[in-house]
Amino acid sequence: MIATILNVVIAGLLLGGLYALIAMGLSLQYGVARVLNISHGEFIMLGGMITWTLFTRFGLNPLLALAVCGPLAFLLGFILHRTLFRRLLASSASPGIFESNSMLASFGLMFIIQNVASIYWGPEIRGYSYLRNPVNLAGAVFGANRLLTLGVAIIIGLAFYLFVARTRLGKAIRAAAQDPATAGLMGVNINMVLALCFGLGAALAAIAGVLISISYPVNVVMGGEYFIIAIIVVVLGGLGSIPGSFIGGFLLGIVGSIVTSIDPLLSLAAYYLIFIVLLLVRPTGIMGK
Repeated sequence: MIATILNVVIAGLLLGGLYALIAMGLSLQYGVARVLNISHGEFIMLGGMITWTLFTRFGLNPLLALAVCGPLAFLLGFILHRTLFRRLLASSASPGIFESNSMLASFGLMFIIQNVASIYWGPEIRGYSYLRNPVNLAGAVFGANRLLTLGVAIIIGLAFYLFVARTRLGKAIRAAAQDPATAGLMGVNINMVLALCFGLGAALAAIAGVLISISYPVNVVMGGEYFIIAIIVVVLGGLGSIPGSFIGGFLLGIVGSIVTSIDPLLSLAAYYLIFIVLLLVRPTGIMGK
């Protein structure tokens, strides 16, 4: 009985750590930069597929792939915002119009990235074996790769939270999220901060993709499911709240693990049910105002 409970809890924490990273990235992009980035899941996919390529073709340790995929995704996200989304912001008559236009543009990005990835990698499900030796924890058995994924996700999530909460740039990000006009008057370079937020969101997504590939198979159409989960976690934690996304990710991961232990086919249905209930009961989320 204890082993079963521990198995469910640790599996939930593993999923929660991945969900938290994904949602923190989307929270930056939508909660701060005001871009509902439909292509967010494709950055997760790119992180996973590039890691698979680096490991199977060049023998690169997946943990070292974090130092490749994260910066590459950040650079791509930063450039996208400085070119595409900044121009849309300048040409939009109101914030609402910008949100609509940017969402449509990100829809296009999703299809472009997914189709290019399909041409290069094909539709097959990919996977590799890394640290799959079993680890026994009070009777519950897990692969060492899954425990490593959980540890890395927690470390990166906490480090990012401290960056946002304690650094000068983090304060600028929080100011831009709360009141961009006033932050601009106080000397914050709003356009640069928004581009940094979009790039950081893409980097967190790619890092999550690297970690997902360590424990689960990956393919070029995996992004859509993770994007939906990210939306639910962002609503659960509170729009624009980094701590909320972190907490919400772990809560949703544990709920998903409990439901999966009962019937794996019900996990997505449970996530949607939580999403609907939140919108009706507490649309501001756990940490929202």
